[in-house]
Amino acid sequence: QVQLVESGGGLVQPGGSLRLSCAASGSIFRIYTMGWYRQAPGKQRELVASITSGGSTNSQDSVKGRFTISRDNAKNTVYLQMNSLKPEDTAVYYCNAHLVRDWGTAAENYWGQGTQVTVSL
Repeated sequence: QVQLVESGGGLVQPGGSLRLSCAASGSIFRIYTMGWYRQAPGKQRELVASITSGGSTNSQDSVKGRFTISRDNAKNTVYLQMNSLKPEDTAVYYCNAHLVRDWGTAAENYWGQGTQVTVSL
């Protein structure tokens, strides 16, 4: 079984910073892409940023220059450093991992339980 456990969400004022972490554990052979998605009330879940096992990153335009995604392959952990936070960043943030559990099997997507990020005065 595979688990993704997120931490680091909370309440922060506009302009502030938060760092999210997500650790994958369990029966894992290889993790390919890891990423962060978010879902605000009444909106669809959207990709915030992703990172491959080789370190190539991708992020949506609204967070470029403010959010940085990174990962520690040895710890199966992905991070999202969020700076200059805005009220519109308020959402539940979900960790995602595209991984293979055993050699020779197909890759699957796994999700964390979500962590709330609220940006407000």
